[in-house]
Amino acid sequence: MNNNIKTNNIRLRQQVRLIPGYILLILWCLFIVVMLGWIVIASLSTTKEIFSDNLLRSGPHWDNYTHVIKNGHLVTAFLNSLLYSASSVFFSILICAPAAYGLARFKFKFSEAIKRLLVIGLGVPGVMIIMPLFSLVSALNVSNSKITLIVIYVVTSIPFSTFYLLPAFTDISDSYEEAAAIDGCGPLRTFWTIVFPLAGNSITTLVIFQFIGKWNEYFMALIFAGSTENMSLSVALYQLIVAMTREGGWSGMFAAVTFVSAPTIIIYILLSKRLIGGATAGGLKG
Repeated sequence: MNNNIKTNNIRLRQQVRLIPGYILLILWCLFIVVMLGWIVIASLSTTKEIFSDNLLRSGPHWDNYTHVIKNGHLVTAFLNSLLYSASSVFFSILICAPAAYGLARFKFKFSEAIKRLLVIGLGVPGVMIIMPLFSLVSALNVSNSKITLIVIYVVTSIPFSTFYLLPAFTDISDSYEEAAAIDGCGPLRTFWTIVFPLAGNSITTLVIFQFIGKWNEYFMALIFAGSTENMSLSVALYQLIVAMTREGGWSGMFAAVTFVSAPTIIIYILLSKRLIGGATAGGLKG
């Protein structure tokens, strides 16, 4: 009886200690929601209403969106960002998933050295490789190209993607592969039809992380695909913000921000449970 009381008291103390943290998280979430709501409302107001603190006084102005979409090349930029993000994530998974599986399952002479190189690659800032990449791209005369940017995105994502998937494949039991081998499945078929789906949670989480990261990436997109026909949404948004700030078109600026941010917010809302579950499980439930 006394032991149960002590246990309950310890749990109660632990829960009480967590209360300040929960309060801070709730306040932060409320702040984010209020700010996002204000931006959306401001995007439907006029610039005069924004500065007079009378948002939506004359009703919603959907023409703010049509104006920035037509004049800011946002449709082209949207399709470009979709191409860059989807293609780079697809090829990254196509390369890194088998690589992570091979490192997790097979021990060979340079396996540990490769893992160390992956860790080193994780610690290299993106700014450090900009100049070497720019020199290489210029020498090959392939600058300002969609394919060039996709290749750069894929290559730079290899260390993180491979290292992230290692635990997922390590924690999958060998018995699945042994059963597949008995049934006559080769290594490649076993991986793609059995092992790969078992790591689904971690792979889905990685896909979301990588997609959002490439969708929001700005610096490399500006340098290697900055022309009007190749620019991504982040580059187009920056140009719109600069133009709208000079013109005083704040309502158009908020409309552009809402248009660009909406896809990532929607993706996170729809897949938040899968994202958090995959990140915390680390492939254990794959």
